[in-house]
Amino acid sequence: MAKSEKKSKKIKKKLLHKYRLVILNDDTFEERLSLNLTRLNVFILGTISAIILIVATTILIAFTPLKEYIPGYSSTTLKKKAVKLSFKTDSLQRAIDLNEKYFASIKQVLQGEVSTVQFNKDSIIQAAKLEASQIDLNPIKEDSILRQKVDKEDKYSLFETATSKANFVLFPPVNGTISDNYNVKTKHYAVDVVVAKDTPIKSTADGTVIFAEWTAQTGHVIIIEHSQGLISVYKHNATLTKSQGDLVKAGEVIATAGNTGELSTGPHLHFELWSDGYPVNPTNFIDFK
Repeated sequence: MAKSEKKSKKIKKKLLHKYRLVILNDDTFEERLSLNLTRLNVFILGTISAIILIVATTILIAFTPLKEYIPGYSSTTLKKKAVKLSFKTDSLQRAIDLNEKYFASIKQVLQGEVSTVQFNKDSIIQAAKLEASQIDLNPIKEDSILRQKVDKEDKYSLFETATSKANFVLFPPVNGTISDNYNVKTKHYAVDVVVAKDTPIKSTADGTVIFAEWTAQTGHVIIIEHSQGLISVYKHNATLTKSQGDLVKAGEVIATAGNTGELSTGPHLHFELWSDGYPVNPTNFIDFK
């Protein structure tokens, strides 16, 4: 017991024993600086200096562009450029496909491969000779029934008129396998399409972005308002490339597929289609395969 106490006192004495650090002028031996130090002071000072040096180095590397010079660390600028180039490549590929189809149709016309329509000259001349007074313009019973039937179909159709329905085409936002179909009973007013992460998400038609924000349950969400009272909704995206108020074209990239939000269980697109405030089944108008 006495030996241990004596040993501890000896160690304490060594740590607290004072030393003098003197800096002298080599020519005149004039004292320039004098410091009283102990081994404990030197140890504490060295430890604090090492901690400050480590923290400063970490901050300098983590929050400055110097981190890009570390081997194996990818540049954020290069990542942004790569994503932009990916979007441009996709858009250019689509433009090339459209041009190739156009050139193919022009080639068929120039080579005479387009089928011609045969007209009967005599029948055209005979029809031109008919006068309006000889034609009965009163509607027949079958015509009235057909008009009533068409009016009812237009009343409950997705679009306003048969003409607008023919001219208004919906573009598939992605191509993939549907993991969860549209189901009114379970209140799942959408289709979930399984795609690879960072797959480009495209606008289903021309329109205006009315919402582009982050939500806790559905992650990055973008909503587009189209003509004919139609609204399309895209949820669980990894990133958004459009902002609120932007005008978009059909087939234009608006986001990248991801797995964001509390309700997501894997990389996919949650796609909704609303007409005049009522949900509709997207598979009735779009082929996702």
